Amino acid sequence: MKKIDLKNELKHLYLASAKQVEQVEMPAFRYLMIDGVGDPNTSTEYAQAVEALFSVAYTAKFMVKKSTLEIDYAVMPLEGLWWADDMSAFESNNKANWKWTMMIMQPGFVTDEAVMAAISEVRTKKKLPAIDKLRLEKFSEGL
Repeated sequence: MKKIDLKNELKHLYLASAKQVEQVEMPAFRYLMIDGVGDPNTSTEYAQAVEALFSVAYTAKFMVKKSTLEIDYAVMPLEGLWWADDMSAFESNNKANWKWTMMIMQPGFVTDEAVMAAISEVRTKKKLPAIDKLRLEKFSEGL
């Protein structure tokens, strides 16, 4: 069985130095994504989003591992995009007004069909409140 650790292979993007600032160009990747609003420390919506993301990401991982591909890979870390209608919400630390997109990158060998099958399986088995908010989308943050 082939083992892949994309976080290690892409360490120039995922393992930032604590000693120096570096500018990177993020290529386009496919992500499982969920949008929401609110304080990530207290928001039920945020907790439900993260639960749905990881449930589907791990289900897809095990589907690929058991498939004819026989690839065992590390699930990528949770990533987030953060903004507010009024950006002073960040200065004042008013997290209730933060908007976010939480996401987990999906390797290229994980097909759209595998992700959709994983979503369907999680929807049936776990009945998570945020499962219908999940989407698979290509995203490029750029420079």
